[in-house]
Amino acid sequence: MALLDREERMECREFERLIPGFLKGELDYPTLKRFLAHRESCSECREELDIQFLVAEGMQHLEEGNAFDLQSELEQRLEETGRKVRVNSAFLYFGSAMELVAAGLLVWAFVWILL
Repeated sequence: MALLDREERMECREFERLIPGFLKGELDYPTLKRFLAHRESCSECREELDIQFLVAEGMQHLEEGNAFDLQSELEQRLEETGRKVRVNSAFLYFGSAMELVAAGLLVWAFVWILL
C-alpha cells in the first residue's frame, strides 16, 4: 500500500508544470485526480494555481472587454472538475465490480459443466 501511495503522490514541481494543461482541460483522468488531491493538500500550489488562473483568464477577459469574477470562475471550474473525477471513479468501480461478477459467472459455469 505504501508503494501505491508513493506513486500516486504528486510533487509541487509536477503540479506547477501541469497547471497550464489543467487550465486548458487537457489532463487525463489519473493525472487530474492526483492534481486535485495535491491541490487540496498543498497551500503553496493552491496559491500558484490561483495566480496562474488569474493571469491567464484575466488577460483573456480584459482583451474581450468582459466583466468577470475570476475567483468564482476558478472555484466553479474546480468543482466541475471534482465532479468529473468522482463520476469517472464511480464508473471505474462499477466496471471492476462487473468484471468480478463476470469472472464469478464464468467459474460457476465451468464448475457446472464439469459436474
